[in-house]
Amino acid sequence: MGNVENASAAMRTTKTVKSLPMPKVWAFAVGQFGWALLSGIISNWLVYFYQPDSETISQGQTVFVPQGLAVLGVVTVVGGITAFARFFDAFVDPAVASLSDRCTSKSGRRMPFLKFAALPLALVTVLVFWSPINDTSWINGAFLFATVIGYYIALTFYCTPYNALIAELGHDSKQQLTISTAISFTWVAGTAIAYVAPVIWAGFVPGLGRVNAIRLTFTIMAAIAFVCMLVPPLTIKERDYVNSQPTSESTIESLKQTFGDGEFRKFVCSDVVYWVAITTFQTGLPFFVTSLLKLPETTTTIYFVLMTAVSVLFYMPVNVLANRVGKKRILLVAFVIFTCAFAFAGALGSGLLAAIPPMAQGLILSIVGAIPMAAFGILPQAIVANIADASSKTTGQDRQGMFYAARTFAMKMGQSVAMLLFTGVSTIGMASGAGYRIAAVCAAVLCGIGGVVFAFYNERKVLDVLES
Repeated sequence: MGNVENASAAMRTTKTVKSLPMPKVWAFAVGQFGWALLSGIISNWLVYFYQPDSETISQGQTVFVPQGLAVLGVVTVVGGITAFARFFDAFVDPAVASLSDRCTSKSGRRMPFLKFAALPLALVTVLVFWSPINDTSWINGAFLFATVIGYYIALTFYCTPYNALIAELGHDSKQQLTISTAISFTWVAGTAIAYVAPVIWAGFVPGLGRVNAIRLTFTIMAAIAFVCMLVPPLTIKERDYVNSQPTSESTIESLKQTFGDGEFRKFVCSDVVYWVAITTFQTGLPFFVTSLLKLPETTTTIYFVLMTAVSVLFYMPVNVLANRVGKKRILLVAFVIFTCAFAFAGALGSGLLAAIPPMAQGLILSIVGAIPMAAFGILPQAIVANIADASSKTTGQDRQGMFYAARTFAMKMGQSVAMLLFTGVSTIGMASGAGYRIAAVCAAVLCGIGGVVFAFYNERKVLDVLES
């Protein structure tokens, strides 16, 4: 290993790379807008489309997939499909990361993957909602299974190399935080546009009907996302700004070394629990609005736009405070606030909040949830970049792709559990919305656990390595 480390260090010292200028930072961030928009479509509307409640069925929503309970009377068909797809794809992440880390293309280790994956990712996102049978059918279930798996694989081929560039384009902790902040703006913008979908498809419903209006809306969004995802590989010459070299490790060895990092293990364990909580909450938000607060589905857009706008106001304060007091302290506070917000969501529309008008309850949730959204939108990516760079400095292996793949693995494990959790408990007392309340409370408890685990992360130890 010593020879590898010396060779890697020597190669880095023979090449001078430029710092990424701000226009290029924003060009890079546009790619995040594209895949965030597609991710928002799947995360926010897949269950809403395929496991409709009585309210949306009365509005003309077709039930495409059998709704029966599949496993022990707990896991629904839709929940099982989406959970398995995420679980399966989680094991694709390390393979893609290893391919990217070992890539020897003249145009860089990451950009070729972004260029290759953009079109398949956009296309398969649209196909997810294009069931071949216009009625309830197991054929639709099989089609959904195949397209959802295809979506997550395509997403991995784009996102894993993309995220690795955060650590590589940023040459120190401050630059990495700047890039993380920029992509957080475009992430929340892409996700916000996805939440605007009901407003857009409402305009198409009179002429196309509900289902085709939804499909047209997602097709338009996917086309925009495709163009945005091509911006980074077409405008940034990776070799001009990146000094890292292809790794010499196998996939298994790289994965082993990545999880062998003690601080990374602490971070990623908390991240798994966080993703269970946040995915449960995000999947349930449209149902919280329609079933608990008894408000129109378009109100979801109002709440999320408000949450987004307030969150953006906190981006720069989070950036400044992270440089002054550290990322860990801010993220711990964010865990606490999110825990309270999720608990509040469980009480929406109940007697506990009878004194507060339903619309105001949603406004309170949006504003309170906006603060931690800003922190979680920026800091986790920067923390992984710090850990990856510290590992590179001590081992001589530039395995940034594997670190982000491992983090994505944790995210997808959390999302898989969340889909099983939400689609299962949401069937409890559907008429009263009891299942949605249980889901929100579960999210609160899990978020609190995630915060406790993250408290053991030693940020000072990582930064000392970077500064040495």
